[in-house]
Amino acid sequence: MRKKPGNKKLGSVMATAALSCALAVTGCSQYASSGELRSREQSRRSESQASETGPGQSILSDGQEDEDVFEGAETSRLETERTTAPMPEFEAVQDEVYVKSEGGGSVRIRSSCDTGDNSNILTLAGPGARLSRTGKNDKWTRVEINGAPGYISTEYITTEAPETKAVSGNTYAGSGTVTLDPSWKYAEFSKINTGAAVMYRSEAADKKNITVCVNAGHGTSGGGSVKTLCHPDGTPKVTGGTTSAGATTAVAVSSGMTFLDGTPESKVTLAMAKTFKDKLLAAGYDVLMIRESDDVQLDNVARTVIANNASDCHIALHWDSTESDKGAFYMSVPNVESYRNMEPVKSNWQRHNALGESLVSGLKGADVKIFSGGSMEMDLTQTSYSTVPSIDIELGDKASDYSQAALDRLAEGLVAGVNQYFGR
Repeated sequence: MRKKPGNKKLGSVMATAALSCALAVTGCSQYASSGELRSREQSRRSESQASETGPGQSILSDGQEDEDVFEGAETSRLETERTTAPMPEFEAVQDEVYVKSEGGGSVRIRSSCDTGDNSNILTLAGPGARLSRTGKNDKWTRVEINGAPGYISTEYITTEAPETKAVSGNTYAGSGTVTLDPSWKYAEFSKINTGAAVMYRSEAADKKNITVCVNAGHGTSGGGSVKTLCHPDGTPKVTGGTTSAGATTAVAVSSGMTFLDGTPESKVTLAMAKTFKDKLLAAGYDVLMIRESDDVQLDNVARTVIANNASDCHIALHWDSTESDKGAFYMSVPNVESYRNMEPVKSNWQRHNALGESLVSGLKGADVKIFSGGSMEMDLTQTSYSTVPSIDIELGDKASDYSQAALDRLAEGLVAGVNQYFGR
C-alpha cells in the first residue's frame, strides 16, 4: 500500500474536471435561467419595499439586508416560477442515443432545461453511455432516467453507437481466464505476469454489455522485491507516496498495510472484490476479476494492461494507511503539466477523474463516509499505464469497519457509481 499524505486536501482536480464537462448552453428559450429569476425577485422585492416604506426608508436596520428572509422568499418564488414556466417544445421520438464528449469527461443530465443552478442535476453520464431518448429539439434532448424525464444538451448526443472493445488475440472466449498477451501495448514493462485474471459473464435479465475490471489491491507474493518503471516513458514520479517523488521505478506490487486488528489489507480488498463482483453481476455487468485468491502473480503493470484490453473500466480497491477512519476517496490525476501531457495519461486523465467522481457520488448516496473533497492527487503506476477509465478508490483506512455489512454497503455505493458513470 502506498503511504499517502494523511490529511492533505486535494479536491480541486475533481471540481475542475466536473466544471470542464458542464453543459455549455444557456437553457431552453421558454425557461428563465436561475440568474434571471433571481434578478426578477430582487427587482420585485425592491419595488415592494419602496411601496411599503416610502422613498429613502428601509425595513431593515443599519442598511443591511436580511439574507435569511430574502433567501426564503426567493426560494419559494423561484420554485413557483420554475413550476409554472412553459415547457420547451420537443419532437417526440423513441430511440437510443449515446453520450459523446471530446474531452472524455462526464456530462450532466438535469431535471429541467436550466443550467443556471446545479440543484437540478440528476446524474452524470460518461462518454458512450446509452440513453433512451423520448424527445429532441435543437438545444435539449429529453431522456428517461429511472422512469422519469431528464434533459441533456443535444450537443453531447449522438446516434452512433461507440465501438465495441475487442480483446486482442482472443485471450478468452466467454467466461474464463485472461492472461497477459505480450503483444499488448505496454505489456513489455511488466515484470511479474505468470498469473491470470478471471472473466465472469452476467446472466442477469438486464445485461449491460459492459465489463468492469475489479482489482483487489496487493496480493502478489514477491512483488515488493521487484521494480517496474513508474511511467512508460521513464520519467520520474511527480508526487510522493511509498515511492518518493523523483523516483523512476517503484515496487511491482506492494504488500499493503495492516488493519488495527492485525488483518492484512490484501485479505480485506479480496473480500471487497468478491462482494463487489456479485453485485455487479446481479446488476447486469460482466466482471473481470484480477485476483480471486491470496496470491496472483500479476504486477501492477500487468493488471493494468489486462484491464486495458479486456474491460471497459478499471477499479482498484484499497484502504489507506492512516488510522483516523477518514472515509473514502479516489486517487485523482495530479494537476502537473508534464504528467498530464504524458501518454497514455494525456488521452485518458479526464475519464479517470470522471469515473472517480462518479464512484464517490455513488458511495455518498449509500451513506458512506467521504474524506475531505472526495479525492487526493497521486501519481500511480495504474494511472500511468491505463488506456480505459481507471481509478484507485480508497474505501477507508486502518481504523475503518470492514464487516460484511460494511462491505455490502460499500459495494452498493460502488455499483451506483458505475451506473452513474455509464448512464445506466
